[in-house]
Amino acid sequence: MTAPLASRDQWIDHPRGRIFARRWRAQDASDAAPPIVLLHDSLGSVELWRDFPAALSQAAGREVIAYDRLGFGRSEARHPWPSLDFVREEATEVFPVLLAQLGARKCVVMGHSVGGGMAIECAAQFPDRCSGLVTIAAQVFPEDRTLAGIRAAREQFREPGQMERLARYHGDKAQWVLDAWTEIWLDPAFASWSLATVLARVRCPALAIHGQDDEYGSTIHTDLMARHSGGPVRRAILPGVGHMPHREQPDQVLRLVADFLAAEKSA
Repeated sequence: MTAPLASRDQWIDHPRGRIFARRWRAQDASDAAPPIVLLHDSLGSVELWRDFPAALSQAAGREVIAYDRLGFGRSEARHPWPSLDFVREEATEVFPVLLAQLGARKCVVMGHSVGGGMAIECAAQFPDRCSGLVTIAAQVFPEDRTLAGIRAAREQFREPGQMERLARYHGDKAQWVLDAWTEIWLDPAFASWSLATVLARVRCPALAIHGQDDEYGSTIHTDLMARHSGGPVRRAILPGVGHMPHREQPDQVLRLVADFLAAEKSA
């Protein structure tokens, strides 16, 4: 990982509240190449990407943009919880507003965990705006392993100090962030959620990165992406890696993404 680049912050005006975004741009980043837009996980935020976006900008030679979903990080609070259709709604109700105010005609959409599912939805809903798709530890349906991991995490957050750690990134929204994750995913009505039919509308090239030991989802999710996607999919299964490949093996993930984007650009 290289030293962090200078970044600049930007606020996105949305009908439901202001959204916080941050942009990184390496000196040699191409003006012609679409930027990479990062979508965070269920407890994530811009800050929790840490130094990965800066390193990604340098490795890929592109601008990288991350944002806090409404209710998360520095973005405005959101009440009540998102609906059970929140993955699709992020793509249809937030993504086009974000691109318009960022001034990005096209982008590579990239997400971690549920952010990966949102990235799939973005690519499916806006095939003319997404030139590439990258998922890291994405889920495409509520697998038993996923739900077991969420139940275990809910118990862990009852231990002393855990909510304080979450509040470092989300402030007084921390309890909302946790509940919006655990209660939606564990709602019996969410059991039927699936991206299997959505994947058929993804036309752009995709890279699906997944840890072999991911505690929140098996490699079946990358299998389903490869089987159902309407565009070509590269699978990268990382041995000995869990749910955070970009933290556990950052150099390998950076290399995979940079090589994928370089190959697609030259194709």
